[in-house]
Amino acid sequence: MKITKVINNNVASSVDNNGIEIVVMGRGIGFRKRENDELEEEKIQKIFRFSGSAGSKFEKLVEDMSYETILTAEKIITYAQEQLHCELGKNIYITLTDHLNYALERQKKGYTFENAFLWEIKNFYPQEYSVGRKGLEIVWKELGVQLPEDEAGFLALHVINAEIDGNLTDTMDAPVMLKNMLNIIRYTFDVQFDEDSLSYERLVTHLKFFLHRLIRGECYETEDENFNHVLKERYPREYRCAKQIAAYVEEKQGVPVSDEELIYLTIHIYRVTKREKK
Repeated sequence: MKITKVINNNVASSVDNNGIEIVVMGRGIGFRKRENDELEEEKIQKIFRFSGSAGSKFEKLVEDMSYETILTAEKIITYAQEQLHCELGKNIYITLTDHLNYALERQKKGYTFENAFLWEIKNFYPQEYSVGRKGLEIVWKELGVQLPEDEAGFLALHVINAEIDGNLTDTMDAPVMLKNMLNIIRYTFDVQFDEDSLSYERLVTHLKFFLHRLIRGECYETEDENFNHVLKERYPREYRCAKQIAAYVEEKQGVPVSDEELIYLTIHIYRVTKREKK
């Protein structure tokens, strides 16, 4: 493969055997190299494939960034994918790397940045938060910098956003919206959830994916109108609660909630409140 552009001493762009533009990373891979020089393939440590303009954004981002920071961000992302057993959206290589670089700069200057969503992230996204905690360990091991716990939450948010493959602003709203949706159920039925129960876990999981579908512009679809009608009649209070949640979400996200989503919400609300009443 030939170099099409030298980004810095450790990053260059090229074209693979299928004619797809790639960004390659490796210590010294761009040192004293020029356009059309052959890539030393034994130096390649990571190959990035982006779609659209993402490749150019990544190139610009890492142009003046230390190789160690880029490599550390890549290790965190790899760990996240292994632990969550999923392929994260490619933009995480841009967003998380950029965030990590600024977090390191802030730490050097002695600035602290509080994560207002830390409690919600810990409680509603424990797997992603665990990845964030591990990310701090990786930063300490690779760079010798001890970042505060708040940064574990921020790393988790970038992972969550990559899972949804949505807009980071919407993703940042999701943990607080989850808490508020659960509060609507609490106040409507005057219940305290057993957070160790399976029904509560299922409810939280459903609410998370409900929000994620809305962020991606997706929704459940069904043509069983009779089933929908029966549930509305059988569980009117739970259905009204689901409507309250839908109104709240529509106000915050500006996205309408379908009848099918309301029905699934009704079922989960019924299950968790029935258990708590018992």
